[in-house]
Amino acid sequence: MSALPSSVPIPLPIPPDADASARRPIRELPDELISQIAAGEVVERPASVVRELVDNALDAGATQVTVRLSAGGVRLISVEDDGHGIPRDELSVALRRHATSKIASLGDLETVGTMGFRGEALAAVNSIAELTLHSRARGADAAYALDGRTGELRQVARSVGSTVEVRELFYATPARRKFLKTDATELAHCVEAVRRHALARPDVGFAVWHEGKLVEQWRATTARDPRLADALSDDFVARSVAVEHLLGAVRVEGRAGIPDAARARGDQQFFYVNGRFVRDKVLNHAVRSAYEDVLHGQRQPVYALYLTIDPARVDVNVHPTKIEVRFRDGREVHQAVRQAVEKALAAPRAGEAETPAAATLFPPPAPTPALPVWTQPRMHFAAERGTGDAAAMWPGAPAAAPAAPRTWADLGLGTPAASAVAPTSAPDTAPVWPLGRALAQLHGIYILAENAQGLVIVDMHAAHERIVYERLKTQLAGAAISSQPLLIPATFAATPQEVATAEACAGVLPTLGLEITPFSPRTLAVRAVPGTLADGDPVELARSVLAELAQHDASTVVQRAQNELLGTMACHGAVRANRKLTVDEMNALLRQMEATERSDQCNHGRPTWRQLSVRELDGLFLRGR
Repeated sequence: MSALPSSVPIPLPIPPDADASARRPIRELPDELISQIAAGEVVERPASVVRELVDNALDAGATQVTVRLSAGGVRLISVEDDGHGIPRDELSVALRRHATSKIASLGDLETVGTMGFRGEALAAVNSIAELTLHSRARGADAAYALDGRTGELRQVARSVGSTVEVRELFYATPARRKFLKTDATELAHCVEAVRRHALARPDVGFAVWHEGKLVEQWRATTARDPRLADALSDDFVARSVAVEHLLGAVRVEGRAGIPDAARARGDQQFFYVNGRFVRDKVLNHAVRSAYEDVLHGQRQPVYALYLTIDPARVDVNVHPTKIEVRFRDGREVHQAVRQAVEKALAAPRAGEAETPAAATLFPPPAPTPALPVWTQPRMHFAAERGTGDAAAMWPGAPAAAPAAPRTWADLGLGTPAASAVAPTSAPDTAPVWPLGRALAQLHGIYILAENAQGLVIVDMHAAHERIVYERLKTQLAGAAISSQPLLIPATFAATPQEVATAEACAGVLPTLGLEITPFSPRTLAVRAVPGTLADGDPVELARSVLAELAQHDASTVVQRAQNELLGTMACHGAVRANRKLTVDEMNALLRQMEATERSDQCNHGRPTWRQLSVRELDGLFLRGR
């Protein structure tokens, strides 16, 4: 970029007054201006109003919530519920700032269990729009309507519950309207706001109308999965695994998408804390770290996860929109979420809805048959070696039937199990294997196998890489990474946070192959780095590791660093492309895949196998048409 010519003057800030040195007196802000400031924090667009009003409806015990919109919510937002309603003498109080029935003391604020609690939403909306509140309390003889502008209270006809009508949003602040998008865009945001509530409360029915037409409807149900399928899609449930984990006082439930279901954008990531939709860096990082071993590139996982924790251990009073939270023990929560998702992804998947066969090379014209349940017991390999065979390909399998000498020693991975070799006779009595029996090898890269559904195609290098990787992780079992001392320590000017982290984690750094010590009160010295990273920049490495340790649990950082090194080792140790394998070797690889966690993806997140059903193969050749 070229510099400005010296003749061009640089504009300076314009002073607020002609006399910039004059001191302004300190005054209290008028109530109208206070309300406008609060409205700017709470109401960003029509969807913000929808969110706040649906929060109130749920707090009122509603079992059915109906949202009616016009012009994307700019002309009209009406939220109707069948909750317990508001008594007549409390209606006028409901529109005052900081008036609420949710909390009454500091103790209540520290253990918030409701969706709303700040008492700002109705007052903020009333300051920038025309608001009318209709309500009939349970047990009351009549319903009443309150005009937010005039304060007029009149009797109306209505069943038990409340209706809040908001018309001409931002009429009092026309400049704010200029920042809104098209009606279609604002409508989409409003629908998404209701969807988020629907995912958290399957026991409540929701309906969204726009310009008199039904846009979305989610009927009440007694289970979470039907609501997930209804609000997201059947495909979301079919291509996800159930998550259920308890760590101390933190419970994590829901569904996490299989790696094949990952998307380019993170638009299907829903996280709830005690029923409240939130966006939190700790939670997002925990989920992402659980996918590190199985997700390819920058793909974004899909999930709907629900965290339950003692309300006293989480602060929801962080931001007026209540979408941010702060945990008392963020590391405990991070560990619970990461372990929950990791455990769910590692478990063998059974049936059509939870097998990698759901992701095929070609979209099926109809639902494909489910794979057999993965009840194959994990193989415990013995250390035998056949006298006629070289060191066997797959480690520790029971002694195989006599066979011709093999050349598997270069892979150094044990002997094949007798059950791992496809039978040459009596196929009807052979065991049923999810990945089938090997047929041939294609271009020295892929294994072709036949199972009950049709054709299985396996990337042999990717599959073997995962097998070796998981074995190396088990063998390492938390041992330290070897380090290499630097001939001349690399020093750098450190921030107080970096110095404090280096001192606090002095016992953890050696397990990462790092030695970082104080050189002066504001300088750190890197004296050793991991041997495999000796050619890298030690200062950049130290800074990144210290930043990770400052934010996340030390064991998580150690595990991630170790896994990256093991992944490199596994890639070099796996069977290479163009390596010719016999049928017995291919079958042994298939059986080991069935017994290995996360074998559906290699260490880099790429799939290791794909299924083509007989119906799909028939379609390729127009059979049956």
